[in-house]
Amino acid sequence: MKVMLLFPPHWTPTMPHLALPALTAYLRAGGVEVIQRDLNLEVFDRILTRAHLQRSLQRLRRIARPPARHLSPPPEIVQSALEVGPQLVGQVEAAKAVMRGDAFYEGPASLRAFQVLVQSLEIASLPYYPASLEFGRYVPAAPVDGSESLLRAVRDPQHNVFIDLYRQGVLPEIKRERPDMVAISISTMDQMLAGMTLAYEIKRAGIRCHVTVGGPHISMLREQIARAPRLFDLFDSAVAFSGQVPLLRLAEVLDGAGDLSQVPNLIYRDGDEVRVNAPSAPIEIDALPLPDYDGLPLDRYLIPKLVLPLLTAHGCYYGQCAFCNQGYGGSEPFSQLSAEHLVEQMMALHDRYGVRHIFFADEAITPRNLREMSSRLEALGSPLEWIGCARFERALTTELLESMYRGGCRMLLFGLEAASQPVIDRIGKGTQLEEVRRILRQSAKAGIWNHIFFFFGFPGETISDAQETVNLIYGEQQHVHSAAPGTFLLERYAPAHRFPERYGIKRVSQPPESDLAIYFDYQVESGMDEEMAELAMSRLLDVLPTRPFGQYYVHDTYRFLYASHLREQGKPLPPWLVPEAQDAR
Repeated sequence: MKVMLLFPPHWTPTMPHLALPALTAYLRAGGVEVIQRDLNLEVFDRILTRAHLQRSLQRLRRIARPPARHLSPPPEIVQSALEVGPQLVGQVEAAKAVMRGDAFYEGPASLRAFQVLVQSLEIASLPYYPASLEFGRYVPAAPVDGSESLLRAVRDPQHNVFIDLYRQGVLPEIKRERPDMVAISISTMDQMLAGMTLAYEIKRAGIRCHVTVGGPHISMLREQIARAPRLFDLFDSAVAFSGQVPLLRLAEVLDGAGDLSQVPNLIYRDGDEVRVNAPSAPIEIDALPLPDYDGLPLDRYLIPKLVLPLLTAHGCYYGQCAFCNQGYGGSEPFSQLSAEHLVEQMMALHDRYGVRHIFFADEAITPRNLREMSSRLEALGSPLEWIGCARFERALTTELLESMYRGGCRMLLFGLEAASQPVIDRIGKGTQLEEVRRILRQSAKAGIWNHIFFFFGFPGETISDAQETVNLIYGEQQHVHSAAPGTFLLERYAPAHRFPERYGIKRVSQPPESDLAIYFDYQVESGMDEEMAELAMSRLLDVLPTRPFGQYYVHDTYRFLYASHLREQGKPLPPWLVPEAQDAR
């Protein structure tokens, strides 16, 4: 039994997504032959080449000649691309080398390289206008949050950038490997078209294998997929929630041991009926093997030093925030690794792959694990540096934060969300503003880069409440090093979506044509509406200082390595809201 695991294009290819290595480890432990392919990396790597850019320019020259096809890009944009394109063709390979080497830390050099890559992606996307493949996301030519629109988009070679890429580079390799099963992991809405196009292209090419899709986004849409039987023209089955046990059982069934009805969490079409199998008991995290990165091209990510993701726990130990759909409406209990086991896994990755930077992909690391992990790593001589999410907990004392820094913590991701105590309480965040201020100050003093998430527009929040958030951030500007501002999103399965009346939401819009939507328009009983929240955010963004070397702020992995580098050089961490000198490197 041979299984091929595929992760479609998604975001900046700076590190592997944890889905593939986690599934690979479990399946290989179960005796299954596994090939894992990070197509997110491979597609970006293929596009950002001389040959691909030259082909993109050739297509643009055809578009520039009248009569232009429907939805052609504006002529002035095409002309500009044709003028700058030949120069980018000669620079793109060197630009990737800069992002992968020590020159990444040379601000002017890496900024130029990053701009070359951004412009190259723009040119590569123009033949598929108005679709756009960017470093942080993929913008499709039309919405794909409905099953009918998605079915059209996967068959649209004029506007779907992935079709040609898959046909040229991916499908021939799948045919050569002849897997019995292909499993495609889809983690976000931005990845939906790429993943479903891949599934459809495998079926269209007549490759004889079972195609299954899974991942967080599929878990969120499990009920909708079961009501849209035509989606099964694209794939054979879908897996909801954790994929380890279902994929292993599915591999056994395809190898002749039973039938599809015996695969837990599986959704599949049986004749004219779509069947949904019962779930299996969740696996405790300490029963899972170490993620297996063997087979991934770890030296090709667009990053100067290898960063590998790892988990300390499954689920969120707090799990009460009204905006968060953690668990996707399921009932997976929280489980975490012991600090001893966790450090063993970190050191195993260090020994096996030479990695010195670990990215904890948890919802939030418990204070207990932060304390015990840090002391253990410090006792080992602090061989690793790491980043993770944490809550503004009273347990994060000065002593703990200093111990965390000595144990290798270089960056913490905090969910502030809001800085009006009534709004915090309505969200159910369980934090106190005096603790927020204290922790930001003490964490920064310890040498840790503080990154905060916050948003405007939680139901009932007023302009005055939003101003309190802005006031706190500016008041603590010396202790905040980066931030991700946004607006409230009503997400499927979040408490605010499941129980809207509890949170002052009087209407939720769910258009039938958007049957695969995970975000919903809504009306509030009081406070800012969606439009006002967007305006508040845009006004804030308008007054933010420009970072001279903004490439370091594009992705959390870049921020993480930037923070580590600055500390190695004995340089201070630059505050987010304080204008930064060009020679701060």
